[in-house]
Amino acid sequence: MLVWGRGSAPSKPSVARPHHVHVSDSRMSIAENIAQVQERIAGAARRAARSPDEITLMGVSKTFPVADIREAYAAGLRVFGENRVQEFAGKATALRDLRGTEWHLIGHLQTNKAAKAAELFDAVDSVDSVRMAEKLNASAASAGKTLSVLIEINVGGEKEKNGVAPDSDELEQLLQCAPRWTNLKIHGLMTVPPYTEDPEGSRPYFRQLRQIRDRIAARGLPQIGTAVLSLGMSHDFEVAIEEGATCVRAGTAIFGERAKTE
Repeated sequence: MLVWGRGSAPSKPSVARPHHVHVSDSRMSIAENIAQVQERIAGAARRAARSPDEITLMGVSKTFPVADIREAYAAGLRVFGENRVQEFAGKATALRDLRGTEWHLIGHLQTNKAAKAAELFDAVDSVDSVRMAEKLNASAASAGKTLSVLIEINVGGEKEKNGVAPDSDELEQLLQCAPRWTNLKIHGLMTVPPYTEDPEGSRPYFRQLRQIRDRIAARGLPQIGTAVLSLGMSHDFEVAIEEGATCVRAGTAIFGERAKTE
């Protein structure tokens, strides 16, 4: 059973507060970084009058080696996010012995890799088209499993980012077609807002996604779960929690800075 989204998010908006951008200290261990992130989660939850237990911490392990993932697992982390099917395929065998883990695909999925994604991952958090959902459903059926998914919403309207537009026909089709995808279980929504150095810059986008979720929830559509809001990354997840996130995705705050690539 997936542990993310254990509590539904509050609908009331929160008051903006100043936030300090934290980065992981390269001299600290991954376990120490995780403890620091958990403290930040607890503090943000208190400010929003929420329980920290409502919020799942996902370690974004893309580009990081198996040894780092094992260190995070030893420190208690159980939910991991990867961006690319091919990269995770190269790690999966070496991580197979880690019990109780959840592996989420959080990056864009090409439909020609749907079968491999359904085989490797427990969840796909980046569904943004009916075509992708159809492929994943068929692939999950072939693999004899039910795949948990989130619908990715492009709240910022950025052309270079994936995700379905908030008021699009495509989103409506995803919502209406869900009952026929018997091997998919839609749990909620995910977004990646436009990047700003100031975490407060993310707040209106997080709030917008929560409002979209609330409107969908009010419709009571069959086979559409709305408990999960996957919002916020290492620099802005505290704002995300204040705006209702039930899952936050931290990479550099846990594993350190990624190597620069050309």
